[in-house]
Amino acid sequence: MSTNTEPVITSYAKAPTRTISTGGTTYAHRELGPKGGIPVVFFVHLAATLDNWDPRIIDPIAEHRHVITFDNKGVGASTGDVPATLEQAADDAYAFIKALGFDLIDIFSFSMGGMIAQDLVLKHPTLVRKLVLTGTGPRGGKDMDKVVGTTYWDVLRATLTRSDPKEFLFFNRNASGKLAAKAFVKRLQERTVDRDKPMGLKGSGRSSLRSKSSDAQPPRTCRGSRSQP
Repeated sequence: MSTNTEPVITSYAKAPTRTISTGGTTYAHRELGPKGGIPVVFFVHLAATLDNWDPRIIDPIAEHRHVITFDNKGVGASTGDVPATLEQAADDAYAFIKALGFDLIDIFSFSMGGMIAQDLVLKHPTLVRKLVLTGTGPRGGKDMDKVVGTTYWDVLRATLTRSDPKEFLFFNRNASGKLAAKAFVKRLQERTVDRDKPMGLKGSGRSSLRSKSSDAQPPRTCRGSRSQP
């Protein structure tokens, strides 16, 4: 974990990539914003690396909060094998957070990151003070069983049109949505040095992590923010 004597960086494009090892795995991560207090740990979407976070989301939060992003195990510059289940990915995230020395965090999560974050909170409820879930859902929720098929279809459409899959996955395909998608993809290229290791076929192919529990079980309760006393 970085010390308070270092200069405060609030631009994600300039945040250095660091590594920390625990349990035989080396995790790549970035830290920015003022240190001290409760950090905000960002849980990224499927098949994503450190370079897939929108700086327009990260930078304003980093002006006032200690922000941490990380590569899941086996993804990007993190070592090890991609976990087979969401529960295993949550265990890996817990190991990473504890290796940094934190006992209490806030979480901002997106898509599959939100699924991993939910499993983390269920297993370690005292670790998380506030949980923000975006673009995600509960196990057993409406259309959750269609996520993998939709993802593969959008990747195919992107390949046929020589576009970035995120333009189809995260944006409406109307005029304003297409413009916003192009602008988003362009922002992801603002970082020109010390970029993350590209997503490999192994990580992409295992990105649709499954749950050890039955998809038929009742859905979890999910809210936009979860607070503990």
